[in-house]
Amino acid sequence: MPNRADLADFAYVLAIARHRNFRLAGLEMGVSASALSHSLKALEGRLGVRLFNRTNRSVTLTAAGEELLAAIDAPLAAIGQAVENLARFRDKPAGHIRLNVVADAATLLLGPVMPVFLDRYPDIAVDIVASNRLVDVVGEGFDAGIRYGGTVPEDMIVQRLSPDLRWVVAASPGYLDRFGVPTRPEDLLHHRCLGVRLGDDRIYQWEFEGPEGEFAIALPSRVTVNETPTMQAMAINGAGMMYGTEPAFAPHVAQGSLRLVLEDWSTTGPAFHLYYSSRRQVPVPLRLLLDLIRELRPLG
Repeated sequence: MPNRADLADFAYVLAIARHRNFRLAGLEMGVSASALSHSLKALEGRLGVRLFNRTNRSVTLTAAGEELLAAIDAPLAAIGQAVENLARFRDKPAGHIRLNVVADAATLLLGPVMPVFLDRYPDIAVDIVASNRLVDVVGEGFDAGIRYGGTVPEDMIVQRLSPDLRWVVAASPGYLDRFGVPTRPEDLLHHRCLGVRLGDDRIYQWEFEGPEGEFAIALPSRVTVNETPTMQAMAINGAGMMYGTEPAFAPHVAQGSLRLVLEDWSTTGPAFHLYYSSRRQVPVPLRLLLDLIRELRPLG
């Protein structure tokens, strides 16, 4: 019969099996890679079998490790879920969540929501990595990600966080006074346009919708940027036209530092979605954050 040390170390075995990497498994479990390795060696010593084959380049399960994993995965997941469920009986839910978030969602969704979340749940810590680069949220040790619909991996549970998003073109009044206002998307070929670099390093083709449906234009760009705030700073100062979501431009349009153009040609794209692995229990702090985003509806 396993002792308490075995039960604790079984959780480490599951994390190592998920990530096949001691550093990432340690990040998930909140311990160092060396502590994780020490615990695994102690467990293997008590059991008298090797559970993982470890080299400088790979970590793989042995046959004994595969058999142990099959036996403990579901029971430990059920225990973890039961512990998470107890949080609803606490006066103050506690815990920690780690999120990977596309940069615009960090600004538009989490920016308005986090002050309320921190006031309401003072014992919950949130670690946010804002990046447009696509990552494996499970493999990188995140509890969940927030991305545009259509870019979410198919094997995930997905929750909508916003309405569909309108994509528009904007420029500063000074730029438009100097270079003129485009009346058709094709006119952009003769303008200075700020290129958009996607998370997979592709250059985004600006999308529009006209009488014959949706279409995209590949625009030559002397300046290419991978996130909205930098691009907005350049556009506001007259560097060129920029393309992005209407909510991201709204404050600057209201202040008069940007003007929308080609609005009749604007297209609508997928909403922001939160996604997480279907193979792991949902942490209570993540459920509370999801509920609060839906309650406050920062994007309507």
